[in-house]
Amino acid sequence: MTKNALALLAATATLALGACAKKAPEQLPPAPVETGTAPTETPTDSVSGPGTQEHFATAVGAPNTTVYFDTDMYDIDAEDAAKLQTQARYFAQYSNVNFTVEGHADERGTREYNLALGERRANAAKNYLVSLGIPAERIRTVSYGKERPVALGSDEGSWAQNRRAATVVID
Repeated sequence: MTKNALALLAATATLALGACAKKAPEQLPPAPVETGTAPTETPTDSVSGPGTQEHFATAVGAPNTTVYFDTDMYDIDAEDAAKLQTQARYFAQYSNVNFTVEGHADERGTREYNLALGERRANAAKNYLVSLGIPAERIRTVSYGKERPVALGSDEGSWAQNRRAATVVID
């Protein structure tokens, strides 16, 4: 294509887009009319009741929704066990709530290695919850490897936050 043809094409595109621009309406719609009744409130159970992530995080405490792991590890230690026991009590009380355990890794290592490690972490948490009496069919696992970090940084503090298994309620 020649320079003239490109210039003509660019000018035509500019004109076409300019023709599509929205224009202000000539007359504005009328202002809302007061009806004298208060708006109805939505019950809180339907917004943040059992079966929502907000209810789960509030009931067990937000820090108890996630367990953390050491580098290249996926074993459940005493602190993780306490968090998972708290989660198990919640899921035993709300037996109709299904959930996902998401496995994560830090940025170090290959994508394939971190996906496999995230899967082992998610399954470790799931297996512990099953050992506490939560039916396995209520628990889904997924590994995100290093693809969904919560802390952006290439330091030990960031890596420690990203080596985790997070429990997420399925709405």
